[in-house]
Amino acid sequence: MKKTIIAIALLCLMLTIALTACGQSSSTQGGSTAESGSEAQAPAGQDSSSGQETIFVHNWGYFIDMDVLRIFEEEYGIRVRYSEFVNNETLYAALNLGGMIADVIIPSDYMIGRMIAEDMLYELNFDNIPNASLIDPRFRGLDFDPENRFAVPYKVGTVGLIYNSAMIPYEITSWGALFDERFAGQILMFDNPRDAFAVALKYLGYNINTTNESEIQEAFELLSQQRGILQAYVMDQIFDKLESGEAWIGPYYAPDFLTMYANNPDLRFVRPVEGTNFFVDAMVIPRGSQNRANAEKFINFMSRTDIALMNMRWSHYASANYEAAAIFAQELDPAYREVVFVGEVDYAKSEVFLHLPQHILDLYDRLWIQLRS
Repeated sequence: MKKTIIAIALLCLMLTIALTACGQSSSTQGGSTAESGSEAQAPAGQDSSSGQETIFVHNWGYFIDMDVLRIFEEEYGIRVRYSEFVNNETLYAALNLGGMIADVIIPSDYMIGRMIAEDMLYELNFDNIPNASLIDPRFRGLDFDPENRFAVPYKVGTVGLIYNSAMIPYEITSWGALFDERFAGQILMFDNPRDAFAVALKYLGYNINTTNESEIQEAFELLSQQRGILQAYVMDQIFDKLESGEAWIGPYYAPDFLTMYANNPDLRFVRPVEGTNFFVDAMVIPRGSQNRANAEKFINFMSRTDIALMNMRWSHYASANYEAAAIFAQELDPAYREVVFVGEVDYAKSEVFLHLPQHILDLYDRLWIQLRS
Protein backbone atom coordinates (compact mmCIF):
# COMPACT_ATOMS: atom_id res chain seq x y z
CA MET A 1 0.00 0.00 0.00
CA LYS A 2 2.80 2.41 0.89
CA LYS A 3 4.55 1.75 -2.44
CA THR A 4 1.31 2.42 -4.29
CA ILE A 5 0.80 5.72 -2.49
CA ILE A 6 4.39 6.74 -3.19
CA ALA A 7 4.07 5.81 -6.85
CA ILE A 8 0.87 7.87 -7.15
CA ALA A 9 2.55 10.79 -5.42
CA LEU A 10 5.51 10.63 -7.81
CA LEU A 11 3.19 10.46 -10.81
CA CYS A 12 1.34 13.54 -9.55
CA LEU A 13 4.66 15.32 -9.10
CA MET A 14 5.76 14.40 -12.63
CA LEU A 15 2.42 15.60 -14.02
CA THR A 16 2.78 18.89 -12.18
CA ILE A 17 6.33 19.36 -13.44
CA ALA A 18 5.40 18.50 -17.00
CA LEU A 19 2.34 20.73 -17.07
CA THR A 20 4.34 23.55 -15.52
CA ALA A 21 6.97 23.13 -18.23
CA CYS A 22 4.24 23.33 -20.83
CA GLY A 23 2.36 26.22 -19.29
CA GLN A 24 4.99 28.71 -18.18
CA SER A 25 8.56 29.79 -18.68
CA SER A 26 11.18 27.76 -16.85
CA SER A 27 14.11 29.88 -17.90
CA THR A 28 16.37 31.14 -15.15
CA GLN A 29 18.50 33.25 -17.46
CA GLY A 30 15.96 35.85 -18.52
CA GLY A 31 15.71 37.57 -21.86
CA SER A 32 12.86 38.10 -24.30
CA THR A 33 13.31 34.69 -25.91
CA ALA A 34 12.15 32.84 -22.78
CA GLU A 35 8.37 33.19 -22.97
CA SER A 36 5.33 31.40 -21.62
CA GLY A 37 3.86 28.37 -23.34
CA SER A 38 0.74 30.20 -24.53
CA GLU A 39 1.80 29.37 -28.09
CA ALA A 40 -0.04 26.03 -27.85
CA GLN A 41 -2.99 27.47 -29.80
CA ALA A 42 -0.84 29.03 -32.52
CA PRO A 43 -0.40 27.44 -35.96
CA ALA A 44 2.54 25.06 -36.06
CA GLY A 45 5.82 26.95 -36.22
CA GLN A 46 4.28 30.40 -35.79
CA ASP A 47 4.10 32.94 -32.97
CA SER A 48 0.44 33.49 -32.05
CA SER A 49 0.85 37.26 -31.68
CA SER A 50 2.95 38.11 -34.73
CA GLY A 51 2.72 35.17 -37.12
CA GLN A 52 6.53 35.03 -37.09
CA GLU A 53 8.29 31.72 -37.74
CA THR A 54 9.06 30.21 -34.33
CA ILE A 55 10.91 27.24 -32.90
CA PHE A 56 10.63 25.86 -29.38
CA VAL A 57 13.91 24.87 -27.75
CA HIS A 58 14.34 23.06 -24.40
CA ASN A 59 17.78 22.85 -22.80
CA TRP A 60 19.55 22.35 -19.49
CA GLY A 61 19.92 25.28 -17.13
CA TYR A 62 23.10 27.41 -17.40
CA PHE A 63 23.86 25.77 -20.74
CA ILE A 64 23.69 28.54 -23.33
CA ASP A 65 24.70 32.14 -23.85
CA MET A 66 21.39 33.92 -24.38
CA ASP A 67 23.09 36.27 -26.87
CA VAL A 68 23.45 33.24 -29.14
CA LEU A 69 19.67 32.97 -29.38
CA ARG A 70 19.38 36.63 -30.31
CA ILE A 71 22.01 36.20 -33.03
CA PHE A 72 20.06 33.28 -34.47
CA GLU A 73 16.86 35.32 -34.48
CA GLU A 74 18.59 38.21 -36.23
CA GLU A 75 20.31 36.02 -38.85
CA TYR A 76 17.34 33.81 -39.71
CA GLY A 77 14.29 35.88 -38.77
CA ILE A 78 13.07 32.92 -36.73
CA ARG A 79 11.96 33.48 -33.16
CA VAL A 80 13.25 31.13 -30.44
CA ARG A 81 10.95 30.27 -27.55
CA TYR A 82 13.43 28.94 -25.01
CA SER A 83 12.97 27.10 -21.71
CA GLU A 84 15.01 24.92 -19.39
CA PHE A 85 14.43 21.50 -17.85
CA VAL A 86 15.77 20.20 -14.54
CA ASN A 87 16.84 16.71 -15.60
CA ASN A 88 16.41 14.12 -18.34
CA GLU A 89 13.61 12.32 -16.54
CA THR A 90 11.51 15.48 -16.25
CA LEU A 91 11.96 16.18 -19.95
CA TYR A 92 11.04 12.60 -20.86
CA ALA A 93 7.91 12.72 -18.71
CA ALA A 94 6.80 16.04 -20.21
CA LEU A 95 7.19 14.74 -23.77
CA ASN A 96 5.43 11.47 -22.95
CA LEU A 97 2.47 13.22 -21.34
CA GLY A 98 1.87 15.22 -24.52
CA GLY A 99 1.07 18.88 -25.00
CA MET A 100 4.69 20.00 -24.76
CA ILE A 101 5.66 22.00 -27.83
CA ALA A 102 9.24 21.14 -28.78
CA ASP A 103 11.30 21.47 -31.93
CA VAL A 104 14.81 21.01 -30.51
CA ILE A 105 15.67 19.36 -27.20
CA ILE A 106 19.11 18.68 -25.73
CA PRO A 107 19.00 15.55 -23.55
CA SER A 108 21.89 13.37 -22.43
CA ASP A 109 23.25 10.26 -24.09
CA TYR A 110 21.27 7.55 -22.26
CA MET A 111 18.00 9.44 -22.58
CA ILE A 112 18.58 9.90 -26.30
CA GLY A 113 19.10 6.14 -26.53
CA ARG A 114 15.82 5.57 -24.76
CA MET A 115 13.98 8.05 -26.97
CA ILE A 116 15.37 6.40 -30.10
CA ALA A 117 14.30 2.97 -28.83
CA GLU A 118 10.80 4.29 -28.15
CA ASP A 119 10.53 6.04 -31.54
CA MET A 120 10.30 9.50 -29.95
CA LEU A 121 12.77 11.24 -32.28
CA TYR A 122 12.96 12.15 -35.96
CA GLU A 123 15.95 11.19 -38.05
CA LEU A 124 17.96 14.26 -39.04
CA ASN A 125 18.54 15.42 -42.59
CA PHE A 126 22.28 16.09 -42.46
CA ASP A 127 22.16 17.86 -45.82
CA ASN A 128 20.68 20.69 -43.75
CA ILE A 129 23.31 20.37 -41.03
CA PRO A 130 26.71 20.66 -42.77
CA ASN A 131 28.35 21.90 -39.57
CA ALA A 132 27.89 18.42 -38.12
CA SER A 133 31.19 17.69 -39.89
CA LEU A 134 32.88 19.83 -37.20
CA ILE A 135 31.88 17.44 -34.40
CA ASP A 136 34.85 15.63 -32.87
CA PRO A 137 34.84 12.02 -34.16
CA ARG A 138 35.29 10.78 -30.57
CA PHE A 139 31.75 11.85 -29.85
CA ARG A 140 30.13 10.41 -32.96
CA GLY A 141 28.91 6.88 -33.42
CA LEU A 142 28.54 6.29 -29.70
CA ASP A 143 26.27 3.55 -28.39
CA PHE A 144 23.24 5.79 -27.92
CA ASP A 145 23.23 6.72 -31.67
CA PRO A 146 25.67 4.31 -33.34
CA GLU A 147 24.75 5.25 -36.92
CA ASN A 148 24.69 9.02 -36.29
CA ARG A 149 21.11 9.31 -37.50
CA PHE A 150 19.30 11.18 -34.74
CA ALA A 151 21.65 13.42 -32.77
CA VAL A 152 24.31 16.12 -33.11
CA PRO A 153 26.52 16.32 -29.98
CA TYR A 154 26.47 19.70 -28.27
CA LYS A 155 28.42 19.61 -24.99
CA VAL A 156 30.63 16.96 -23.36
CA GLY A 157 32.31 16.52 -20.00
CA THR A 158 32.64 14.50 -16.83
CA VAL A 159 31.17 14.37 -13.35
CA GLY A 160 33.41 14.99 -10.34
CA LEU A 161 33.50 16.06 -6.72
CA ILE A 162 33.50 19.70 -5.65
CA TYR A 163 34.42 20.48 -2.05
CA ASN A 164 35.26 23.42 0.20
CA SER A 165 38.92 23.27 1.19
CA ALA A 166 38.36 25.73 4.04
CA MET A 167 35.94 23.29 5.64
CA ILE A 168 37.69 20.08 4.54
CA PRO A 169 41.40 20.92 4.89
CA TYR A 170 42.79 17.77 3.28
CA GLU A 171 42.73 16.29 -0.21
CA ILE A 172 39.63 14.43 -1.33
CA THR A 173 40.27 11.70 -3.90
CA SER A 174 37.38 9.21 -3.67
CA TRP A 175 33.62 9.03 -4.04
CA GLY A 176 33.78 7.66 -0.51
CA ALA A 177 33.81 11.24 0.82
CA LEU A 178 30.10 11.43 0.00
CA PHE A 179 29.44 8.58 2.42
CA ASP A 180 31.73 9.84 5.19
CA GLU A 181 29.91 10.48 8.47
CA ARG A 182 32.46 13.16 9.38
CA PHE A 183 30.73 15.41 6.86
CA ALA A 184 27.19 14.66 8.08
CA GLY A 185 24.79 17.47 7.30
CA GLN A 186 27.21 19.05 4.82
CA ILE A 187 26.89 16.60 1.92
CA LEU A 188 24.90 17.23 -1.26
CA MET A 189 23.77 14.53 -3.69
CA PHE A 190 22.39 14.44 -7.23
CA ASP A 191 18.61 14.63 -7.38
CA ASN A 192 18.21 12.18 -10.26
CA PRO A 193 18.51 8.38 -10.27
CA ARG A 194 21.11 7.71 -12.98
CA ASP A 195 23.67 10.17 -11.62
CA ALA A 196 23.07 9.25 -7.98
CA PHE A 197 23.26 5.51 -8.57
CA ALA A 198 26.33 5.98 -10.78
CA VAL A 199 28.20 7.57 -7.87
CA ALA A 200 27.39 4.62 -5.63
CA LEU A 201 28.14 2.04 -8.33
CA LYS A 202 31.54 3.55 -9.15
CA TYR A 203 32.48 3.69 -5.46
CA LEU A 204 31.55 0.02 -5.13
CA GLY A 205 33.65 -0.84 -8.18
CA TYR A 206 30.76 -1.62 -10.53
CA ASN A 207 29.93 -0.51 -14.06
CA ILE A 208 27.48 2.40 -14.15
CA ASN A 209 25.51 0.53 -16.83
CA THR A 210 25.28 -2.72 -14.91
CA THR A 211 22.18 -4.84 -15.38
CA ASN A 212 23.09 -7.01 -12.39
CA GLU A 213 20.19 -6.42 -10.01
CA SER A 214 22.16 -7.43 -6.94
CA GLU A 215 24.78 -4.76 -7.73
CA ILE A 216 22.08 -2.13 -8.20
CA GLN A 217 20.49 -3.24 -4.93
CA GLU A 218 23.86 -2.91 -3.18
CA ALA A 219 24.16 0.64 -4.55
CA PHE A 220 20.67 1.35 -3.26
CA GLU A 221 21.61 0.17 0.22
CA LEU A 222 24.64 2.48 0.17
CA LEU A 223 22.50 5.43 -0.94
CA SER A 224 19.94 4.59 1.74
CA GLN A 225 22.66 4.76 4.40
CA GLN A 226 23.89 8.04 2.93
CA ARG A 227 20.46 9.62 3.19
CA GLY A 228 20.84 9.96 6.95
CA ILE A 229 23.93 12.19 6.60
CA LEU A 230 22.81 14.23 3.59
CA GLN A 231 21.97 17.90 3.73
CA ALA A 232 19.95 17.76 0.52
CA TYR A 233 19.38 16.23 -2.89
CA VAL A 234 20.07 18.99 -5.43
CA MET A 235 20.64 19.89 -9.03
CA ASP A 236 21.27 23.55 -9.91
CA GLN A 237 20.79 24.48 -6.22
CA ILE A 238 24.33 23.19 -5.72
CA PHE A 239 25.68 26.53 -6.97
CA ASP A 240 24.26 28.57 -4.11
CA LYS A 241 24.95 25.96 -1.46
CA LEU A 242 28.62 25.38 -2.29
CA GLU A 243 29.43 28.96 -3.24
CA SER A 244 27.96 30.30 0.02
CA GLY A 245 29.55 27.63 2.24
CA GLU A 246 26.13 26.35 3.25
CA ALA A 247 27.35 22.88 2.26
CA TRP A 248 30.88 21.47 2.06
CA ILE A 249 30.87 18.82 -0.64
CA GLY A 250 28.84 17.45 -3.52
CA PRO A 251 29.08 15.82 -6.95
CA TYR A 252 28.45 17.83 -10.08
CA TYR A 253 29.36 18.36 -13.71
CA ALA A 254 33.00 19.37 -13.97
CA PRO A 255 32.73 22.59 -16.02
CA ASP A 256 30.31 24.11 -13.50
CA PHE A 257 33.18 24.13 -11.02
CA LEU A 258 34.71 27.13 -12.82
CA THR A 259 31.54 29.15 -12.30
CA MET A 260 31.46 28.20 -8.61
CA TYR A 261 35.19 28.79 -8.13
CA ALA A 262 34.88 32.33 -9.48
CA ASN A 263 32.53 33.06 -6.58
CA ASN A 264 34.34 30.99 -3.94
CA PRO A 265 38.09 30.35 -4.43
CA ASP A 266 38.11 27.89 -1.52
CA LEU A 267 36.37 25.32 -3.70
CA ARG A 268 38.32 22.42 -5.20
CA PHE A 269 37.51 19.90 -7.94
CA VAL A 270 38.57 16.27 -8.32
CA ARG A 271 37.73 13.35 -10.57
CA PRO A 272 37.62 10.44 -8.10
CA VAL A 273 40.14 7.63 -8.42
CA GLU A 274 37.39 5.06 -8.98
CA GLY A 275 36.46 6.71 -12.28
CA THR A 276 33.37 8.61 -13.30
CA ASN A 277 30.68 9.29 -15.90
CA PHE A 278 31.57 10.91 -19.21
CA PHE A 279 28.47 12.61 -20.60
CA VAL A 280 27.47 13.70 -24.09
CA ASP A 281 24.48 16.02 -24.41
CA ALA A 282 23.18 16.30 -27.95
CA MET A 283 20.61 18.17 -30.04
CA VAL A 284 17.68 16.13 -31.33
CA ILE A 285 14.25 16.78 -32.85
CA PRO A 286 11.34 15.11 -31.03
CA ARG A 287 8.42 13.61 -32.88
CA GLY A 288 5.64 16.13 -32.72
CA SER A 289 7.80 18.94 -34.04
CA GLN A 290 6.04 20.52 -36.99
CA ASN A 291 8.93 22.79 -37.87
CA ARG A 292 11.75 20.38 -38.65
CA ALA A 293 13.42 22.49 -41.34
CA ASN A 294 13.89 25.42 -38.97
CA ALA A 295 14.90 23.05 -36.19
CA GLU A 296 17.70 21.75 -38.41
CA LYS A 297 18.74 25.32 -39.18
CA PHE A 298 19.05 25.89 -35.43
CA ILE A 299 21.09 22.72 -34.90
CA ASN A 300 23.41 23.68 -37.76
CA PHE A 301 23.77 27.20 -36.33
CA MET A 302 24.59 25.88 -32.86
CA SER A 303 27.25 23.60 -34.36
CA ARG A 304 29.03 26.52 -36.04
CA THR A 305 32.51 27.21 -34.66
CA ASP A 306 31.99 30.85 -33.65
CA ILE A 307 28.69 30.04 -31.93
CA ALA A 308 30.10 26.97 -30.19
CA LEU A 309 32.97 29.12 -28.95
CA MET A 310 30.58 31.75 -27.57
CA ASN A 311 28.75 29.05 -25.66
CA MET A 312 31.98 27.60 -24.29
CA ARG A 313 33.19 30.98 -23.05
CA TRP A 314 29.87 31.57 -21.33
CA SER A 315 29.18 28.14 -19.76
CA HIS A 316 32.71 26.61 -19.60
CA TYR A 317 31.30 23.34 -20.93
CA ALA A 318 33.45 21.75 -23.63
CA SER A 319 31.89 21.90 -27.06
CA ALA A 320 31.73 18.81 -29.25
CA ASN A 321 32.94 21.12 -32.06
CA TYR A 322 36.65 20.31 -32.29
CA GLU A 323 37.62 23.70 -33.78
CA ALA A 324 35.93 25.64 -30.99
CA ALA A 325 37.32 23.29 -28.35
CA ALA A 326 40.88 23.77 -29.62
CA ILE A 327 40.57 27.57 -29.50
CA PHE A 328 39.02 27.56 -26.03
CA ALA A 329 41.66 25.18 -24.68
CA GLN A 330 44.36 27.68 -25.61
CA GLU A 331 42.47 30.49 -23.89
CA LEU A 332 42.12 28.64 -20.59
CA ASP A 333 44.53 28.68 -17.70
CA PRO A 334 46.27 25.24 -17.81
CA ALA A 335 44.89 24.38 -14.35
CA TYR A 336 41.34 25.00 -15.54
CA ARG A 337 42.00 23.14 -18.78
CA GLU A 338 42.19 19.88 -16.81
CA VAL A 339 38.69 20.50 -15.44
CA VAL A 340 37.01 21.29 -18.75
CA PHE A 341 38.89 18.84 -20.95
CA VAL A 342 39.41 15.21 -20.00
CA GLY A 343 42.88 13.70 -20.25
CA GLU A 344 43.52 10.21 -21.58
CA VAL A 345 43.84 8.60 -18.13
CA ASP A 346 40.56 10.00 -16.84
CA TYR A 347 38.83 9.35 -20.15
CA ALA A 348 39.89 5.70 -19.99
CA LYS A 349 38.32 5.39 -16.53
CA SER A 350 35.10 7.12 -17.57
CA GLU A 351 31.90 5.51 -18.79
CA VAL A 352 29.10 6.92 -20.92
CA PHE A 353 25.58 6.16 -19.73
CA LEU A 354 23.72 3.67 -21.93
CA HIS A 355 20.00 3.10 -22.38
CA LEU A 356 19.15 0.18 -20.11
CA PRO A 357 16.58 -2.62 -20.54
CA GLN A 358 13.07 -1.75 -19.42
CA HIS A 359 13.10 -4.06 -16.39
CA ILE A 360 16.24 -2.31 -15.12
CA LEU A 361 14.67 1.12 -15.70
CA ASP A 362 11.64 -0.06 -13.75
CA LEU A 363 13.93 -1.23 -10.95
CA TYR A 364 15.62 2.17 -10.84
CA ASP A 365 12.22 3.87 -10.68
CA ARG A 366 11.06 1.70 -7.78
CA LEU A 367 14.28 2.15 -5.83
CA TRP A 368 14.39 5.89 -6.45
CA ILE A 369 10.83 6.27 -5.17
CA GLN A 370 11.82 4.39 -2.02
CA LEU A 371 14.96 6.43 -1.59
CA ARG A 372 13.22 9.79 -1.98
CA SER A 373 10.11 8.93 0.06
